[in-house]
Amino acid sequence: MKQAIVARTDIGMGQGKLAAQVAHASLSAYEKADKQLRKQWKQGGQKKVVLKGESERQLHELAAIADSEGIPNAIVRDAGHTQLEPGTVTALAVGPAGDDRVDRVTGELSLF
Repeated sequence: MKQAIVARTDIGMGQGKLAAQVAHASLSAYEKADKQLRKQWKQGGQKKVVLKGESERQLHELAAIADSEGIPNAIVRDAGHTQLEPGTVTALAVGPAGDDRVDRVTGELSLF
């Protein structure tokens, strides 16, 4: 079991902003998972990987694939209080789900 978080590299987020957006994405996708998946992932150590995303379009495409595979996922839009314009898509979390299922969606991406 794992979760992959895809963070955009094309919008110039600072390290703190990036960390916050990754955390938002992780929690949002976790909340969309059913009780069994949440329990299994928590008991397995909550494995996560953070990957590089290149555009808003890419994140939406990956989310559509995850949806078609029945994998919990969440796209994060920034509130716009600091570095980014309100509504800017910053990150996507895919999972928790089995490693192989998550890899079918995000396996071609590079580690952040």
